[in-house]
Amino acid sequence: MSNQPLVGIVMGSDSDLSVMKDAADVLQFFHIPFELTVVSAHRTPLRMVTYAQQAAERGLQVIIAGAGGAAHLPGMIASITALPVIGVPIKSSNSIDGWDSVLSILQMPNGVPVATVALNAAKNAGLLATQIIGASNEHIRKAMEAYKQSMEQSVLEKVHLLQSQWPNEFDAAE
Repeated sequence: MSNQPLVGIVMGSDSDLSVMKDAADVLQFFHIPFELTVVSAHRTPLRMVTYAQQAAERGLQVIIAGAGGAAHLPGMIASITALPVIGVPIKSSNSIDGWDSVLSILQMPNGVPVATVALNAAKNAGLLATQIIGASNEHIRKAMEAYKQSMEQSVLEKVHLLQSQWPNEFDAAE
């Protein structure tokens, strides 16, 4: 795979980086090249428009956009580009317990879809971006399959540990 970024990770403020780095960590784990920058829908609207307009021609396949408070960034980017956009609602310092961000991203009008992950769940956004790229990239798809199998194995190991200490009928049947 080349070093050409396939995923764009944008956030409304550098204060969102503590959450959004989880998406970057996932993409690094799967060796998916990405770019990461600040693009504010409210403070740099022309930068946001240019970013969204040029994303596909620069080779991006997915955009992950994180925003807190009013959280317009994911929806505004989705309104400009035909690429899939994954919104990460972020509980910010001026947030109404995160609900304002969740609802701002989740409640998009018909015709402007934004895939929305849970509050502060940039890791899931990275995993979803990996799955989207994996739909047309067998190497990435197989890596995601292995990742899911490792999660299953981890849970089963915990089941067996608990079974040894607290046996029950359900676990004995496996």
